[in-house]
Amino acid sequence: MKFAAIGIDHRHIFGMAANLMAEGAEFAGWWTDGDPEPLEGFIKRFPDVRRVAEAQTLLDDPEIALICISCIPRDRAAWAVRAMEAGKDVMTDKPGCTTLAQLAELRAVQARTGRIWSVDFSERFEVPSVTKAAELVADGAIGRVVQTVGLGPHRLNRATRPSWFFDRDAYGGILTDIASHQIDQFLFFTGSSGAEITLATAANLAHPGDPGLQDFGEIALRSDRGHGYIRVDWFTPDALPTWGDGRLTILGTEGYIELRKYVDVGKPGTDHLILVNGTRCEVIDASGAGMPYFARLIADIRDRTETAMPQAHAFSVMELALTAQAMAEGRA
Repeated sequence: MKFAAIGIDHRHIFGMAANLMAEGAEFAGWWTDGDPEPLEGFIKRFPDVRRVAEAQTLLDDPEIALICISCIPRDRAAWAVRAMEAGKDVMTDKPGCTTLAQLAELRAVQARTGRIWSVDFSERFEVPSVTKAAELVADGAIGRVVQTVGLGPHRLNRATRPSWFFDRDAYGGILTDIASHQIDQFLFFTGSSGAEITLATAANLAHPGDPGLQDFGEIALRSDRGHGYIRVDWFTPDALPTWGDGRLTILGTEGYIELRKYVDVGKPGTDHLILVNGTRCEVIDASGAGMPYFARLIADIRDRTETAMPQAHAFSVMELALTAQAMAEGRA
């Protein structure tokens, strides 16, 4: 399978492309507007992949099946629409869109074209410990899941951030952007098709010089299958050896799982999984559990199936994120 990239404004494109290539996909070309900050690192990672002068060249190429999109968030929906209308499937960085109007158009175009619109929620799809947790939950290790608590702290790295990062309309707000990860995990682990937002906060608590930045957000939500709490922020201290101490706790009727995804302070490595139930109380090294999303997406493109992520799920996640953002800003 051949794929191409449109927009490399966010470094998530590195993982999107590299993980597809690891599953045997061929990176056939890329286009981006201007010279975004990730450009130098992108070229170092993919030196042999051609840059084209016009994105339409990629959309017109009949051998390219998938378009990966990681441009400025406000522009992702428009490129996804163009790609689907050109007969391409789409893997977009999160957030897949920044307004409910964009989401409505994506839904309409996807239904009309029958193309795949998939969002690479990297905090699930690029984290082996989440793969292992999914296996344990499916095996009944903690009974029926009744709640998730998702924490998504991030380091600001202000000096490296482009101007759009501080533009609320460009990135969509902290709940639309970061919290879409945790909403995805809530729906997935509770087996919910939708949910009700019961609490939503988005605030600038410590950066008055950047009024467009939202540095803190929280969501509470519930469905007929479970409850969830989410906290996201831009307060990761510089001494932490990675960009954020992302965690997920999955509470079941017969036990719980906690994931310390990227770091467990004082311990080496990543993907620390804590499992506690009636017979087990242990820490599992889940770093080798794999990331099946990418192989499954390639298979879905070939077979026209939905094994990587159901289409309805992708839309539901973004609808909830956008609804929470509107609620937090007093627009809903």
